[in-house]
Parts: sequence; C-alpha cells; structure tokens
Amino acid sequence: MICHLSLLVVFSLFVSQCHGGCAEVDSMTEAVAGEGFLLGCISCKRREEVSARATVDWHFKPLGEDEFRHIFHYDHPSADILHEDFSDRLEWHGTKNSDIQIGAIYIHDVIFNDTGMYRCTIQRTLFLPLYDEHVTVEKDVELSVVAVANRELTAVVAEILMYVLIVVLQLWLIVVLVYCYKKISEEHEAREARKALKAQAELLESKDNCDGVQLE
Repeated sequence: MICHLSLLVVFSLFVSQCHGGCAEVDSMTEAVAGEGFLLGCISCKRREEVSARATVDWHFKPLGEDEFRHIFHYDHPSADILHEDFSDRLEWHGTKNSDIQIGAIYIHDVIFNDTGMYRCTIQRTLFLPLYDEHVTVEKDVELSVVAVANRELTAVVAEILMYVLIVVLQLWLIVVLVYCYKKISEEHEAREARKALKAQAELLESKDNCDGVQLE
C-alpha cells in the first residue's frame, strides 16, 4: 500500500497541471526588437457551466502620445488588423471559438516603435436562464522593446529551483522504486519459503502414512 501511495503522489506532481482550469496570468512586458512577442490577455468566466459569447479588441497608445489607436478586433472566426502600423504583423493566439477566455495576440517582427501601452477589451455576453448579462473587462499591458533580452534574477533563481525540484523528485522516485522492489522481493521469498515448508510437511506426513501401512 505504501508503494502504491508513493508512486501516486509522484505521478500526481507531474500531471496535476494537465487538466487545470482557467487562470488569469499577467502578460509579459518586455519584447526584443526583431523577434516575436505574445501579448497576453486572459479573462476567466466565473461560472464555467454558463454559455457565453465574447469579442476582443486591442488598442495601442504609443510612448509619448495621449490617444489609443484601435489596432485589432476578433469576433470568431473573423480576425481583423485595423491599423497600418501593424499590417501583417498581428496574429490571433486566443480561444478558437466564440466563448473567448484567452484574448492573446502575437506580434511578429517587433520594432522599437511598438513600445507603449496596449489595452485588451473583452466584451462578453453570458446567456443566463432568465436574462443575458453583458460584461466588459479591460486589461492593460505596458510594453517595453529592448535590443537584447534581460534575464531577471528572480527568473534565473526560479529556473534553477525548477531543475533542482525535478532532480529531487527523480531521486525520490528511484528510492521509492528500489524500496518497493525490495519489499516485493522479500514477500516473494517469504511466500516461496512457506511453500517449501508446506511441501516438506506434506512429504513427511505422506512418509509417516506409508510407514504406518508397512508396519501393519
């Protein structure tokens, strides 16, 4: 039983995230010039069982300006780039149906002029039994474009800890497997020993019966 529980715990640590629900993770905020960048925008429904329909709009306010520009609109299955500065550079990377919870877009070939504030607006209609509820969610991403990527100390430490955790879990799994193997081997040897003793006892009993018949 201990072996089974230990193996189950190890397995669950690796797969527990596979079927997780929606999580509102903030977008990254630093892009590298000449590379691609994913602008994240996640708005989770509070009640998954309720059907809904949503549209997503992205606006951009360049650094040093006061007004937002409407650059992208998504209404499944239509994705429209609305500003010439982003022509052929924006790609929908969000939910691929009308019940949108992820409104992310991908910028190809980032340039320094892409620096500024991006606003993601999700307009959702919840189809409730008695009425339809309209909800608007706005999320801002302040993007900086740099020539070379900067790795923050926290990111480096997190990556090191992740690898250490993976190694520790692998070692623990090996220890558990060795323990289980020894346990199973000992039980098998004990079972074989009991069988041998039982067979020996049956042989002696059979021999005694035979001797009793000869004496008579």
